[in-house]
Amino acid sequence: MVDKPPGMTSHDVVEFVRNKFAIKKVGHAGTLDPMATGILVLLLGKCTRMFSKFSNFDKTYEATLTLGVETDTGDMDGQIKGKFNFEKIDKKSISEVMEQFIGEIEQVPPMFSALKCKGKKLYQLARKGIEITLSPRRISIYSLQLLNFNPPQIDFRVCCSKGTYIRKLAEDIARSLGTRGCLSYLKRTGLGPFNIKEAIKLDNVNESHIRPWVD
Repeated sequence: MVDKPPGMTSHDVVEFVRNKFAIKKVGHAGTLDPMATGILVLLLGKCTRMFSKFSNFDKTYEATLTLGVETDTGDMDGQIKGKFNFEKIDKKSISEVMEQFIGEIEQVPPMFSALKCKGKKLYQLARKGIEITLSPRRISIYSLQLLNFNPPQIDFRVCCSKGTYIRKLAEDIARSLGTRGCLSYLKRTGLGPFNIKEAIKLDNVNESHIRPWVD
C-alpha cells in the first residue's frame, strides 16, 4: 500500500513498481485521479486476481472544494467554464447543505471518469466534446464533516461507499449552496481496513514491503 503522490496516474504508480522490481503482473485496487494523493493498494503477481476483494470497501477522503470556479472536469486540472459569486455563504449554510447529502443518495457520474460507454471510457469521449446522458447511481455517504471554511475554500472529510465521485459531490455541494465550485485537493485516507498512516511513500518502497496479502 503506497501513498500516491500528486501528478501521477494510478497506472503511473503501477508502472513505477513494475519497472523498479521487475515484476510482470502489477495492478491496483481503486483508481485515484492524477491530482489526488493517498492510499493506493497495489496487487502483485497472483494477487492481481483478488481485485474483487477490494471493490466493495468503503473509502474515506479529505478534500477541498474551491467555491466560485467551475471547470469542465470538476477539479482544478480542467478548463475554467465560469466564475460565480459566493459571498453570502457561511459555515452554518455549509453545514446545513452537507447534512442533506448524508445517507443513501443518487449521484450522476461525471463525464471525466473511467466509466465505459460502448467500450470507450467517458473521459475519452469528453475530451472529444462528446456528451452522454448518464443515469444516476445509488451511493451511500456515511459521514460528511466540515473541517474548515476559509473562503473560497471548504475543507471537508467524507466516508462513502464504492462508486462515489468526490469531484461530483463537491460540485453538487456548491450548487446546493447557490454557486459553483470544483475540487482543488483530494487525499484518500482510508480504504476498508487500510489507513493512510500505514501507507508508504512511493520513493521509499523496497523489497521488504512486497509481501503476500493475509486476510
